[in-house]
Amino acid sequence: MKLLEERILKEGQVLPGDILKVDSFLNHQIDTELIDCLAEEFHRLFAQEGITKILTIEASGIALGYATAQKFANCPLVFAKKGQARNIGIDVYHALVHSYTRDEDLEIFVSKKYLHENDCILVIDDFLANGKALSALADIVHQAGARLAGCGVAIEKAYQPGGKLLRDQGIRVEALARISAMNEDTILFE
Repeated sequence: MKLLEERILKEGQVLPGDILKVDSFLNHQIDTELIDCLAEEFHRLFAQEGITKILTIEASGIALGYATAQKFANCPLVFAKKGQARNIGIDVYHALVHSYTRDEDLEIFVSKKYLHENDCILVIDDFLANGKALSALADIVHQAGARLAGCGVAIEKAYQPGGKLLRDQGIRVEALARISAMNEDTILFE
């Protein structure tokens, strides 16, 4: 998606440790017009799938997940919580995810009240790098017995293994910007 690529080139910053900082428009400060355009593209890509729920992970995926859910009729957004909160209850689906940016393992939880076997779920997130978060969310969809329509991500670091890992499992992955290489001076797209 040219609009997103241009924004990454204009405002993105590559930090040590292979981190792409896009917090001025995507995952700290939110450019709502841009997010709406990204959500519209996810709707276009998955409109024929019969999506009943959008699933994401807190916190960075929520804004994009919310905007995407609004594009589908009667489609709630469900987000996995990081850590067992006292208000979520004990009847939950859970999975382990390694956070690349935090460099720690986290357990994520979704109440069984919100995902069911008759659901068709679209997973949405801001980034795909090593695929750990999306794999964990796909595992939760599997635990619920629901159908995974696919995963939509704003930015994929295509040179890292996550996208291939998911696609090799037969999971449809749609990335709106696919980065083929980056360093402090350059960001290249596929």
